[in-house]
Amino acid sequence: MKLAIIGGGAAGFFLAINAKEKCPDLDVTIFEQHNNVLLKLGVSGGGRCNCTNTFAQVTNLKQVYPRGAMLLKKLFKQFGPQDVYAWLEAHGVPLMIQPDQRVFPKAQDSHALIDCFTQTAQQLGVQLLLGQHINDPKKLLRHYGGTFDFVAVTTGGTPNKNGCVPSLFSFTIADAALHELAGTTVLQALLSLPKTKFAASGAVLITHKGLSGPATLTLSSYAARYLAECNYQTSLHVNWTGEKNMELVRGELTKVLQRNARKHIHNVHPFGLPTRLWVHLLERSHNSTSDKRCDELSKKDINHLVQMLTACTYQISGRSSYKEEFVTCGGIALDAINSTTLESKETPGLFYAGEVLDIDGITGGFNFTAAWTTAYAVAEALRKRL
Repeated sequence: MKLAIIGGGAAGFFLAINAKEKCPDLDVTIFEQHNNVLLKLGVSGGGRCNCTNTFAQVTNLKQVYPRGAMLLKKLFKQFGPQDVYAWLEAHGVPLMIQPDQRVFPKAQDSHALIDCFTQTAQQLGVQLLLGQHINDPKKLLRHYGGTFDFVAVTTGGTPNKNGCVPSLFSFTIADAALHELAGTTVLQALLSLPKTKFAASGAVLITHKGLSGPATLTLSSYAARYLAECNYQTSLHVNWTGEKNMELVRGELTKVLQRNARKHIHNVHPFGLPTRLWVHLLERSHNSTSDKRCDELSKKDINHLVQMLTACTYQISGRSSYKEEFVTCGGIALDAINSTTLESKETPGLFYAGEVLDIDGITGGFNFTAAWTTAYAVAEALRKRL
């Protein structure tokens, strides 16, 4: 029996290795259109490779998988995050857990995984064919004139293909005053898109182009399709305090002002905000506010400051990639495949795994976890079939 895997990325190699380990007599061939393999794995986490997550801080998979949470909840019972961790260590990749629950190789180098996958695949007899572009995977199946009994598509996500749009990206904001704060980080902010339910909290990094950081990337994932429909031109509210209750913000701000009544408003630091950011907000809040002492602020001035702290409005004017990482929203519709085997309902013998499916997660190792889990599910389905 023969299996063709289209795509030499994370899901493709993981599927190939598990299929061979489960079915030693299965003939496995990986077709990769480029001349290199595992490219995304190599650049993940700045070259350190955030390969999975403990999920210890995840109470609902929808928090981290805007699309595909229900399917993964089912598949995790077969091969979940703890199984991923155990599998990698058992295959010679010692791991470490960061305080934020992201998991990296102890070597702090993506090549720890790349070498593991390529060497293990070679030892198991997996054939790798580079520079091979497959236009119609199903034509590789015997039923359609091909020579393979099974075909698995693991080509990842491609924008404008299968309804895919970018996910996990930074926001471009054409605001020169904001750009001057590049490098400033707020550890707990709340971002939201006005007149929608899309919101995300966490750290925000101000860049020379706009906003990045975990909260920004998470929001871009949650609202990937909406932002694409807007052509990445829409308003953004930033709550720099991270506190949703405006009255609590007003009360805390009032206490700070009263304790520092004779100080110039520039010289107080409410909510632990960086000085440069606080001055930026003062200058945006009201023409005269930034020139006053704390005890000179009127009720109107304070209202402006509360507004700036909790709903500072910027205009998103585009998107930019996050480092070298690239994730897409969209792909093969999940109702078109068997939820246990990931086999096409329309084409028997054709399977899908990885980001080619309409599954994607926020940053933090969740996308690779989905790749490992779906690839394993296909390998297990083939084992049962054979």
